[in-house]
Amino acid sequence: MTIRDAVFPSDPQPLYEAHRYSPAIRSGDLLFVSGQVGVREDGTPEPDFPKQVQLAFDHLESVLKAAGATFADVVDVTTFHTDQASQIEAVAAARLKAFGGPPYANWTVVGVTSLSGFDFEIKVIARVPAAT
Repeated sequence: MTIRDAVFPSDPQPLYEAHRYSPAIRSGDLLFVSGQVGVREDGTPEPDFPKQVQLAFDHLESVLKAAGATFADVVDVTTFHTDQASQIEAVAAARLKAFGGPPYANWTVVGVTSLSGFDFEIKVIARVPAAT
């Protein structure tokens, strides 16, 4: 039987326990990171969209760090948007800031009607470097 190797950052979001999910699961050298949102410490969505996006990226970075990874280890990105046309520019800027230049990770953009009060969510798959 496979045992889930859950990864939790040192500053976990309040949503993990409330909704009973792990921030990430390690399977071999792959890390599957759950969707990260721009949640504030009190558990509510950040209302300012660019700040909400940056907060989601900050949470993602925290989960990656807990697994011994960085944005450079990410191979696949999926983002979810409630209004892709008006949001893509802010998201693309935050993504470029986090991930840097080429070679770029895969990126799939998905338009959705609802994200439980949030307007943006990001999930990734990363290859975790071997411990030295």
